[in-house]
Amino acid sequence: MEQRNETNLPDIGRTATSVVEVVSSGLCIGCGLCEAVTVGRVPMHLTGYGALRPSIVNKFTRQEEDRILAACPGVIAESRLENAPHTDLVWGSYFSMNYGWAGDAERRFASSSGGVLTALGCHLLETKKANLILHVGPDPDMPMRSRWRMSRTPKEVQRNAGSRYGPVAPLAGLENALQLEEPFAIIAKPCDLGAVHRLSKIDDRIDRVCVARLTLVCGGQSRLGKSTELLNQFGVLESELALFRYRGFGNPGRIRVETRDGRAFEITYAEFWKDEGDIETRCKFCPDALGEASDIVATDVWPGADPTEEDSGFNGVICRTQAGKELLEGAVASDDLVLGDSITPRRFDSFQPHQVRKKHALLARLQGLAQAKMPIIETVGLRLDKLAEPLDVHRRQEETSATMQRALSGRFGEPFRS
Repeated sequence: MEQRNETNLPDIGRTATSVVEVVSSGLCIGCGLCEAVTVGRVPMHLTGYGALRPSIVNKFTRQEEDRILAACPGVIAESRLENAPHTDLVWGSYFSMNYGWAGDAERRFASSSGGVLTALGCHLLETKKANLILHVGPDPDMPMRSRWRMSRTPKEVQRNAGSRYGPVAPLAGLENALQLEEPFAIIAKPCDLGAVHRLSKIDDRIDRVCVARLTLVCGGQSRLGKSTELLNQFGVLESELALFRYRGFGNPGRIRVETRDGRAFEITYAEFWKDEGDIETRCKFCPDALGEASDIVATDVWPGADPTEEDSGFNGVICRTQAGKELLEGAVASDDLVLGDSITPRRFDSFQPHQVRKKHALLARLQGLAQAKMPIIETVGLRLDKLAEPLDVHRRQEETSATMQRALSGRFGEPFRS
């Protein structure tokens, strides 16, 4: 248990002391927490460089800012303390690891990968274990963009299925969900659920009404420019869009664009991701892309992280908590979910090698930020010291030095709107 309770602030690093500093240092991920804490007074807005940020960053009350900074993913990341039977240095604590897919064939086909998160959301509503699902989906008016949704029927959950590659602020809807005082589940990125976990320490409504926290293994949030580049390639204006589908209808499925006048364009998943794109700065320093603050994690299971062909749709499923275990058992018993063979942590390493590399390098990167006098992300229970040990001295120095130089050159900083 000692290992899970450590706090890492490398080289006497410090965290941001204001929302202004979180944003200006590049550590804002645009999760929507600011909008939730201010009950909509500070809504999120899309910046000129395609990222979601709080529309005002220097007009919070002291109480609001204290609440935000206590949970902000740009300030702190913390795993949930659960008495799980297994612990792995890279993947954290867990009850089980398996292949999995949605029991309904149409749901499996239309969703990303094997449709596990969609299937679990539908199961929670169908069995009345939750009254609504807080998640994300395409903006009906601007389908290339994403926004938070509250779905009350399985049909609504399915309508919003599929990965959304671009900025989205699921926590902007959190206060709306909490005020309803109805049981709900949240499907969001690992950093979003880290903020929910931290906020639960000062807001007892979360543990009372949030019955499930579901996430994915996250490769990083791209800014909107990645999608805009594709539209430019097709010669399509965003105002002409009727559909922008990133995943699904196969595994991984094709990226598909449809216009209001009936034109359609497609490229493969591999073609879309032939280069990384404009990934958020905070993602390069993410201490928990593997969902250690969740109940259940779903992930792609392509060897080497690259799909070579379409398949029926499979996920890796990591169960982290007792609540997650009970949810999986109920979904399997109802035929809403199928669990296949178990997966070992080292097998997961082969599916997500980039995540393993980042885990080993992260402490050195944070040390680079600290040496540049930039704020860093505090971590609790995420084992950064031990994860750094396999990194040889030369590589560690390279990571630290390169990060420090990028920070000093202004690569990570952002303008902010007052």
